[in-house]
Amino acid sequence: MSLCVFICMINMKDKVRNIFWFFGVFAIIVMLFTFDMDYEELLFNLKKAGYWFPAVIALWVIIYLFNAWSWYAIISDGKHAKIPFWKVYKLTISGFALNYATPVGLMGGEPYRIMELTPYVGGSKATSSVILYVMMHIFSHFCFWLFSVLLFIIVEPVNFGIGVMLSLVGLFCVMAVYFFMKGYKNGMAVKTLKMLCHVPYLKKWAKRFVSEKREALERIDSQIAELHKQRKSTFYLSLSFEFLARILSCLEIYFILNILTDDVSFIACILIMAFTSLFANMFFFSPMQLGAREGGFALATSGLAISSAFGIYTGLITRLRELVWIIIGVLLMKVGNTSDKILKDDKIED
Repeated sequence: MSLCVFICMINMKDKVRNIFWFFGVFAIIVMLFTFDMDYEELLFNLKKAGYWFPAVIALWVIIYLFNAWSWYAIISDGKHAKIPFWKVYKLTISGFALNYATPVGLMGGEPYRIMELTPYVGGSKATSSVILYVMMHIFSHFCFWLFSVLLFIIVEPVNFGIGVMLSLVGLFCVMAVYFFMKGYKNGMAVKTLKMLCHVPYLKKWAKRFVSEKREALERIDSQIAELHKQRKSTFYLSLSFEFLARILSCLEIYFILNILTDDVSFIACILIMAFTSLFANMFFFSPMQLGAREGGFALATSGLAISSAFGIYTGLITRLRELVWIIIGVLLMKVGNTSDKILKDDKIED
């Protein structure tokens, strides 16, 4: 790689990184000005939370650590990774921050992660590892919901109406698990692009992209299939980290509800989180799932004979925690980027 090419790549990457950064800053400003609560009421609620709010913020240091371990397991596959773990941890936080702030989600965080990871492992490996992690992150959602359905049946009384609802949710999760397992076995990149070839306004671009990048897409699919077929230990290790992160996130509900009442169990918090995340993901097109998250908390708590007002308060504190971590994630995008010098080694192949 010549020095001129190297300099061009660095400059281009810095420009793209700045675009992501300015987008994140803009999203934060919009959220602050559209927050549906005056600042006096906000300050009152924070004082009411007391030391529990810092505890909730600190909890996500650990949760993001498990998320990063899940992604790092995919990148390294038990070997010495070419990228340091702290960098993966940083990209995990920043990637989630961009996704939280983006309508529809997965529109900022994933391209950003691919861009930052490419100098370490190459373009196809970076793309496949990010796709694999996104698949694992979504897959763990369905595993968590299915686990929660079984947990509800064990610990809560089930009438006919609830039984029908649980059956539908369980069936939906089983079908999703089957779909993902098929995707892990055969890859999803080429099939996804072929599906886009039939979507209006996207089909021309998709057809051109498939014809130009078919070899790269097939290489990505082979890397996706390899994780499940030949690297089963890595597959289940990554899934375990993601599932544990979901269980740990239920501690956030437990911490917040303990501000208001002592009469709440951790099992109830798992069920509240499961129902809330299921409800909120139905409104994936909303930035930070505004409104859907609070409504989900209110419905989930009232469904477990807990005051719906507790659910609304939980949604508020959770929203504040997300905003804090979005700010942290966006700021981290400007930290620790000197490692771009790795490109000088000229050892990374696409």
